[in-house]
Amino acid sequence: MLKLGLPLTLLSFLFDQATKWWILNHVMEPPRVIPVTGFFNLVLGFNTGVSFGLFGEAPAWLLMAFILPMVAGLLVWMTRTDSRLTAIALGLVVGGALGNLLDRLRHGAVTDFLDFYVGAYHWPAFNFADVAIVSGVGLLLIESVLAREETKAATDA
Repeated sequence: MLKLGLPLTLLSFLFDQATKWWILNHVMEPPRVIPVTGFFNLVLGFNTGVSFGLFGEAPAWLLMAFILPMVAGLLVWMTRTDSRLTAIALGLVVGGALGNLLDRLRHGAVTDFLDFYVGAYHWPAFNFADVAIVSGVGLLLIESVLAREETKAATDA
């Protein structure tokens, strides 16, 4: 399923990098909050940690030491899977991880700019690499549930 997963890896990586470039070079000059709707703003933030700022104090080399083997393992999984859904999910996760990894290498932090909120509560800002990662993980969870149901149905028959 590499033929399905790798193009999605490339597509999610390029879309993430293009949106970050657009935000950094055109939208956020100067940096500010841009209200879009009553629940969504464009903002500019830099996250030195991982999701939601976790491990923000960890040295960059430690985060890289975690991310690179994880990406390698996911690519191996992608080459071995027979499931289209798994290949799609892994392509999204790997593309998002590589997008955020490149940010970390270039800027020392991940560029975040999507800010959703309700009243005074703001979800932590994120980017399209994060959307790809979360979507891919969600698809892997769905695949896991579907596989479990198929196994149960086959056992019950």
